[in-house]
Formats: sequence, C-alpha cells, structure tokens
Amino acid sequence: MNTPSELKYTKDHEWVRIDGDTATIGITDFAQGELGDIVFVDVDSVDDELSAGDVFGSVEAVKTVSDLFLPVSGTVTEFNTDLEDQPELLNTDPYGKGWIIKLTIAEGADMSELISAEQYQESLG
Repeated sequence: MNTPSELKYTKDHEWVRIDGDTATIGITDFAQGELGDIVFVDVDSVDDELSAGDVFGSVEAVKTVSDLFLPVSGTVTEFNTDLEDQPELLNTDPYGKGWIIKLTIAEGADMSELISAEQYQESLG
C-alpha cells in the first residue's frame, strides 16, 4: 500500500498536502482499495466555509457510497473537475491526478488531528 511520507492523513482515510495556506485533499490508497471501483464523485461544497470533520462530498463505488470528511477547517476553493468524467482516477492515481478538492485553510485552523504516514499505517493495523 502506498502512503507518501510528505502528506498528512486522517483516521477517516483522507490525505492532505499543505502548501502555504492551501490544502489539497484526497482519499488514501487504502480507502480506494476498500471502496473498489469508484464510479462517481459528488462535491457541492465549492465556495463553502467548512469546519474540520464536516462532510464536503461523497464517493460512490459499485458497492457503496462513502462520505468525505474535511480534515482541516477552511473554504473549499476548487473541485478536481477531471473526476466528473474520470472518477476512476481515485483508484488509479489517488495521490496525484485523483485529488478531490483544494481549500484555503482557515486562519488558526487546528491541525492537531492530522497524523503522519507512519501513524496512519499503524492505525490500519
């Protein structure tokens, strides 16, 4: 299982790449493997100001639908529109072309719940 060390993770199986005050967010390799073939990604929270833990969208796979939880508070600024025609990018490239949203991190946002790649792997058992 691929878990890039430069990213931060959540126990809900999202990853976060932080670049200044911008966070790029997606689902982990473990999550896409558990979901199976992803057929649809629904994000209707662009321009919304959300808190960590809020649902910002959902991923639909052949066998289930899973909510996506925001790992850090902020304003959703962009949705990866490539996922509209190619939701399978979450399966084939979850840490690259399969990113889901970008957000501007809220000032003073609490990031203490984010964990390292090593901690994330340990949480999987």
